[in-house]
Amino acid sequence: MSPRKVHPSYGDEEMQTPEKLEFERLLQQFDYAFKRGEIVRGSVIALESNGALIDIGAKTAAFLPNKEVATPYATAQAALKPGEDFDFYILFEEDEDGQLTLSLRRVQTAQNWNKLEELMNNDIVVQCKVTAVVKGGLLVDVMGLRGFIPSSHLRVKQALEELVGQELPAKIINLDRQRNNIILSHRKMIAEQMAEQRKDLFSKLHEGVVVEGEVVRLTDFGAFVDLGGVDGLLPLSQMSWRWVEHPSDILSIGDVIQVEVIGIDHDKQRVSLSIKGQHADPWNEVTKELGLGDEVEGTITRMKHFGAFVEVYPGVEALLPSKDINEYEHRKATKLEVGQSIKTFVVKFSPDERRISLSFTPLSDDYNRGPREHQPANVE
Repeated sequence: MSPRKVHPSYGDEEMQTPEKLEFERLLQQFDYAFKRGEIVRGSVIALESNGALIDIGAKTAAFLPNKEVATPYATAQAALKPGEDFDFYILFEEDEDGQLTLSLRRVQTAQNWNKLEELMNNDIVVQCKVTAVVKGGLLVDVMGLRGFIPSSHLRVKQALEELVGQELPAKIINLDRQRNNIILSHRKMIAEQMAEQRKDLFSKLHEGVVVEGEVVRLTDFGAFVDLGGVDGLLPLSQMSWRWVEHPSDILSIGDVIQVEVIGIDHDKQRVSLSIKGQHADPWNEVTKELGLGDEVEGTITRMKHFGAFVEVYPGVEALLPSKDINEYEHRKATKLEVGQSIKTFVVKFSPDERRISLSFTPLSDDYNRGPREHQPANVE
């Protein structure tokens, strides 16, 4: 018997029903073999207590465990909604029930690494959440990834333990995806922020302006005052018309004070400040109150080997020579001390040179005192 001939326009399909064709078409939709490590698009179809069911076009809905949700602290119920579409990483291939296991966390982790790299390259500030204090610094969560801020890259006033749970802005200074290593710097961000503040502040500052500032540091030679991003120097000599032995005698760290700008160095970004410049010079006033030959009561402010300084008018000190002190102490059988009030006579008066000399012995009547405004500037 000769072989059966088949008409070219006919084949096996001629023997299939429309229902069979439709069934084969549906089966072909699931012909693709999903492999571990692939990225697939899927839609959330149901939320369960331990995860979520995801439609990725497989024969069976895939499963997303809670631990593979985007953030380490979220559950599917808290992070997802039915109908939402995401890219998923195939964590495990089909089990005995034909179900694939997915991870959303791994996809978003990879995406966040890319975002962090872009942020680092563009020198953009990122927000970190402090999770723990460890030896040498802080562990932080940055976009779901673990980062580290070394102690040397922190600029905070409070104790490190108080920062746990708080948001901290920082800049990425090192990123190593292979070693899962992210190093950040809070200090760099603050330094750059302060540089911008300094630039803005220096454009507004000028000599003679009075500004408010906070005392942030005391030294033997003066105090540093934060003007809002710029630390200005308030020298010891500019604190008061009165003698000041040490800044701590009149100032404390944290004091908010009014200071006058008396000098600006734009190249070195330094500002010199003054308090006493805001008040009248007492040497311009003392001539109205004191004159040569006057008896005056004052307070000893300092004792030196060559004599004692006596405040004879607020902010004005006169010198009582050691010779007069020795004679007085011998005659009175007593010792003069700082803080003691004494009565003396003005024997030399030179306000232009800011010098007044005192003595326990009054001037002789040979001196023509006359009106104060016509007194000689200095008497030797």
